[in-house]
Amino acid sequence: MLNMARSTEYTPQVADFICLRIANGESVRKICLDPDMPASSTIFKWLSEQKTFSEQYTRAREAQMEVMAQEIIDIADDGSNDTYVDDDGNMRTEHDVINRSRLRVDARKWLMSKLAPKKYGEKVDLNHSGEVAIKRVIADV
Repeated sequence: MLNMARSTEYTPQVADFICLRIANGESVRKICLDPDMPASSTIFKWLSEQKTFSEQYTRAREAQMEVMAQEIIDIADDGSNDTYVDDDGNMRTEHDVINRSRLRVDARKWLMSKLAPKKYGEKVDLNHSGEVAIKRVIADV
C-alpha cells in the first residue's frame, strides 16, 4: 500500500497503482474508498489531462474485462454451496445461492457488454437478404 495523503497531484506512481488495481478487477469507486487514493473526480480529471494515464487506464480496463471473464467461469463452475443436507439427512438445493451466482454472472456480463461492446456486446446481424418493393403512387390533384 502506498503511504500518502489524498492528493489531487498527478504522479506516475499513483497512476500505476490505480491502473494495477483496475487491471486486477477493482472499480474506481472501490479504489477511491482507500484514503491513500485520490477522489474519483481527480482520477477522471487526470484521464482528460494526462494522455499517458488515459492510455494506461484503457489498457487496465481491457485487462479488467479478462479478469471478469475468468470470474464468470469461476462463479459458474463453483457449485460448492448449491446444495445442503437438511435436518432429516436429505440433500436439498440451495436456490438462493444459485440465484445469487446467476446475478453475479449476469452483472459481470452486463458490465462487460457496456464497457467493451465490440468484444463482449451482443452481435447484431444487419444483413438483409430479401427484396424491397417500391410502389409509386400518383395522387390526383
